[in-house]
Amino acid sequence: MPAFTTKQIAKHNHSNSTWVIVDDKVYDVTQFLQDHPGGDDLILEHAGTDVTEIMKDQLEHEHSDAAYDLLNEHYIGTVDRLRAVEDDDEAEYYVPTNPSLDHKNNGFLDLRKPMFPQLWRSKFSKQLYLEQVHKPRYLPEPAPYFGDNHILEPLSRTPWFMVPIVWIPFVLYQLYNSSLHGAMASTVQGFSTGVFVWTLLEYTLHRFLFHMDDNLPDHWLAFLFHFTLHGIHHYLPMDKYRLVFPPVLTVIVGTPIVLFAHSTFAPCFAHAFLGGAWAAYICYDCTHYFLHHASINAPEHLKEMKKYHLAHHYKNYESGYGITSKIWDYVFSTVLQY
Repeated sequence: MPAFTTKQIAKHNHSNSTWVIVDDKVYDVTQFLQDHPGGDDLILEHAGTDVTEIMKDQLEHEHSDAAYDLLNEHYIGTVDRLRAVEDDDEAEYYVPTNPSLDHKNNGFLDLRKPMFPQLWRSKFSKQLYLEQVHKPRYLPEPAPYFGDNHILEPLSRTPWFMVPIVWIPFVLYQLYNSSLHGAMASTVQGFSTGVFVWTLLEYTLHRFLFHMDDNLPDHWLAFLFHFTLHGIHHYLPMDKYRLVFPPVLTVIVGTPIVLFAHSTFAPCFAHAFLGGAWAAYICYDCTHYFLHHASINAPEHLKEMKKYHLAHHYKNYESGYGITSKIWDYVFSTVLQY
């Protein structure tokens, strides 16, 4: 479960978001306000604070074991009393969304239900869809896309390690074939070219395909395509199972690249080119996963790219398209200022 600083918890001190601390555990009791036997005023008076002693106070009102059992239904995390103040901004990424209130207040998807059926023939306007899909939510567990009992649900979730498991053998196969057709110098040139081309493709796909927001048709089918391809990642950016490319999607996007390489280059160069492009892709997707989920204790470049990419999600999704580096953002003047 996520850990929150006391400073962060203190911000949730109103009726729209009511958190309390009990024995260094954090509870979101927003939905319980109207059902509290003593009235919501008693909870709101202490919202955002530690109520451990108050709940044990015999003069105030000593709570029963049943009350503590009920409280456990609203458990969302623990108190982190060691985290530095400067890390508070990052902790905000892990504030759990209340699905009921989110659906009621925004009129968008209900995260308690499968998302695909809600998008299928949806009546959302383009303005509402784009506004909501770029407003990040966080759930501790993956939200259902097709439905937990649906045969396609497992295919909608891809753990990060599937990327190297599936594609490293492909890279090795391409390099082996390259070595059979020509000199080492041609293999090195082809591999290097493939890496370079991927860095540009990474930027191009992210900016012009994944974020084709302005050119998105105002139609439910376009919303469904956009959401499945990349919108779900902006909607639920901390969902670790919908962060890297599923292998099937990589095959679809990568097939034109394979056809281009073999129709344009000599066999030795073509195989090495594909090996370089896919090796760079593996680094891209693993880096992307790291930027969202790995520890900040990392080389300085990755620390900076982590802050940069999370700013793309939480501050300005219309710039900062680079994942592994900012090179092409500088070239095309889309550097994100944060």
